[in-house]
Amino acid sequence: MVVKWQNVAKFKKRLTKMKRLKIILLILVVAFVGIQFIPTNFNQSNRVPETDFVTVNNPPKNIKNTLQNSCYDCHSNNTNYPWYNKIQPVAWFLEDHIKEGKSELNFNNWTTYSSRRKNSKLRSIISQVEDDEMPLSSYTFVHTEAKFSKSEKKEFITYMEKLKSNL
Repeated sequence: MVVKWQNVAKFKKRLTKMKRLKIILLILVVAFVGIQFIPTNFNQSNRVPETDFVTVNNPPKNIKNTLQNSCYDCHSNNTNYPWYNKIQPVAWFLEDHIKEGKSELNFNNWTTYSSRRKNSKLRSIISQVEDDEMPLSSYTFVHTEAKFSKSEKKEFITYMEKLKSNL
């Protein structure tokens, strides 16, 4: 009889732990569903301003494509969002990441920068692309088309250096 009572006590403990786990899981699910209703700001525009880097500098098509595939999602006023951008907390991460990227460099505001600032931005672009800091690995992990090939990287850096020297 003693053995049976010990088994019953263990079973009750197990049930109590399972109830706690279910309650915690339910709270997490409700919280996850609840945060889906918190809106985020989308970084989308239907027009390219006259102050845009590509509009002003008219780079070769390959450089333009590289900029738009590798840079513009985070460094312009128009982001092509992936399907998962509507899922929180991922949307918050993306929104924060884009705000940070635009605060560092916004290609749509290129002509609003002074020559000194443009020079600094171009130097930074060249350095970060050379050091494989840009585009970010977290971005290229999902957007494989944004990765620079060796030839694209060389052409991109050469173009930016030429642009910098002509300022």
